[in-house]
Amino acid sequence: MQITSEYLERVIEQLAKLPGTGRKSAQRIAIHLLKQNNDQVLKLANALIDLKNKVIRCSVCGTVADQNPCTICSNIKRENGQICVVEEFNDVYIIEKTNEFRGRYHVLGGVISPMDNVGPDDLRIQELLKRVGNEDENISEVILALNPDAEGEATSYYINKLLKAYEVNVTRIAYGIPMGTELEFIDEATLSRAFATRNNF
Repeated sequence: MQITSEYLERVIEQLAKLPGTGRKSAQRIAIHLLKQNNDQVLKLANALIDLKNKVIRCSVCGTVADQNPCTICSNIKRENGQICVVEEFNDVYIIEKTNEFRGRYHVLGGVISPMDNVGPDDLRIQELLKRVGNEDENISEVILALNPDAEGEATSYYINKLLKAYEVNVTRIAYGIPMGTELEFIDEATLSRAFATRNNF
């Protein structure tokens, strides 16, 4: 195939690297962008640059934010006594959409996975223990909302074992969620039901 534009081909190659985007979808997006006026393309380019340069991690919970601490951690209306432990920051967005949970979050940054050389020290588990032991946060319940797969289960078990040294109630979201399914693929109604019917670990 003769390539008529190296610049267009470069954009297609980069877009095709995005999750869920094959070469045909990348080609459609690139051609769509090519047809847009300069202002629209520059807005997208600037938004992507701001995404990389201005989005930070909250030093308290570990989620992505524009300020530190994030708007959830600094919101005085949130319930102090509960921490919901999640795998990645996108899980916070998914749970927030349900409007079921009014406490605070703790993002681990992954799960224990020996196959991927990820151990407990590679996650934000020690930061979680510090928060639970901090009298100022007054934590009475830790909700484990990790993906219900082998790695998520192993990580939940490990955290639960560590939390036995603290006076805190450890719960997990209920198993209305099918095994092997990641949180980002769960509909809001199922996730809401899982939070409403959570039980002790």
